[in-house]
Amino acid sequence: MAVPWTATPGGLRLSVRLTPRGGRDGVDGIEVLADGRAVLKARVRAAPSEGEANAALIALLARSLSVSRSAVTLAAGSTARLKNLLVAGETDLLAARLEQLLASG
Repeated sequence: MAVPWTATPGGLRLSVRLTPRGGRDGVDGIEVLADGRAVLKARVRAAPSEGEANAALIALLARSLSVSRSAVTLAAGSTARLKNLLVAGETDLLAARLEQLLASG
């Protein structure tokens, strides 16, 4: 199965499909879109207004990957459901943490 992240210098680029007002904060696995792209499915309780859902997504990913919030930045899709995030850190370690998160969820 395809993975929703790619290695970049200094970290990972992560593709995410966010569901705001999802009832809980969590990562729900990987989804393959109609165009063949793989995305990480995530949901947050926050509403999609004034950047609250984006901030909640950053906090969720930082907590899940054991990195600081400042290590996770929104690269594209601030107002869209599909988002690209950059996670700074050691690439292999971050990829292993994502695989572990998906295996346990």
